[in-house]
Amino acid sequence: MQTELLNRKRWKTRIELANAMFEYLEIFHNRQRRHSALGMLTPIEFENVHFTRQPVA
Repeated sequence: MQTELLNRKRWKTRIELANAMFEYLEIFHNRQRRHSALGMLTPIEFENVHFTRQPVA
């Protein structure tokens, strides 16, 4: 996060920085980044593979 977010811009206020950090963590890091614990899938891909509803026959 340091090089990807914090070192790229000078923040005017702490609130602006806090909002940017929240967005980075919630949107990119936690949802889009591939995780080794999930078999190198993003959390969304993992959910789609493992939690899609199968039609009841």
